[in-house]
Amino acid sequence: MIPDRIIEQGTLRTDGPRAAVEVRLPWYRALPGSCIAGAELTIDGKTAPAESLRWEMNGAEFTFDELRTNIDEWWFPTDSAVLSGDLDIEADAEHEVTVGLTLYIPYIIISDTETLHIDEKNTKTMKAVAA
Repeated sequence: MIPDRIIEQGTLRTDGPRAAVEVRLPWYRALPGSCIAGAELTIDGKTAPAESLRWEMNGAEFTFDELRTNIDEWWFPTDSAVLSGDLDIEADAEHEVTVGLTLYIPYIIISDTETLHIDEKNTKTMKAVAA
């Protein structure tokens, strides 16, 4: 719904073989962790392996399997989360960063067995900073 604001400009960090970027909720209401169905992190055309992805919000880090049943942690539109994955990138260099998000909207029912899900993607170019 608000895909051009998913990636927080200037937040790309590298720490050895991992890269991280801050992301914002492309929706106007808070969602529980269980509604964050998946993400993709691609830098300079290379996509982080899905099993390496981690999601950090409210000071805690999760795999997407852990988020699947998490109703205690909420992502608010005013808060940034951190998406990280195994991508070895050069610090102090410009990189093209793409983040894809899949979210479920639990209060919008579209059939007897399905709620609305949205797939959004955002790409920005920014310099990486060493952590």
